[in-house]
Amino acid sequence: MIDRLEKFNSLLNRLLVVLGGAALLGMTLLATGNILLRIFNIPYRGTYEVVSFMGALVIAFALGYTQQKRDHIVVDILSGKFPRPLKRLLDSVYYLVTAALFGVVSRQIYLWGMKIKESGELSETLKIVYYPFVFCVAAGFAILALTLVIQLLKSLAAGEERR
Repeated sequence: MIDRLEKFNSLLNRLLVVLGGAALLGMTLLATGNILLRIFNIPYRGTYEVVSFMGALVIAFALGYTQQKRDHIVVDILSGKFPRPLKRLLDSVYYLVTAALFGVVSRQIYLWGMKIKESGELSETLKIVYYPFVFCVAAGFAILALTLVIQLLKSLAAGEERR
């Protein structure tokens, strides 16, 4: 059961990383093009806005993948000296608390996106509908929470195997 869930999560994380990479490429091309056109006094209008939206996607879409691969910064000066059972317990508590936190974060961002959608709010410069970007950020945090839940389940299952 955990293996299927982990494969599904891995697929979602890879998809989001590819989409985030495409957003990063688009962001880079847009910013570079804008800089080059400024030389001729014809910069793109709303570049800052679009780059900001794409930057939010890049960050949100990388969260789950980074957690899954454990590519984030970890300081384990103290915990590296703990016995294995204590480390496993602390890891489980960490996964539980952070999964709950990012689940709440995802829900709150989604609710904020719904308010924006219902109000019909548009971006300031380009007057584009931007709630889809907010929903994408909420999805990124939801996938991060799912990744943490899977790591919690694996941590608990590893503890049961060693007994």
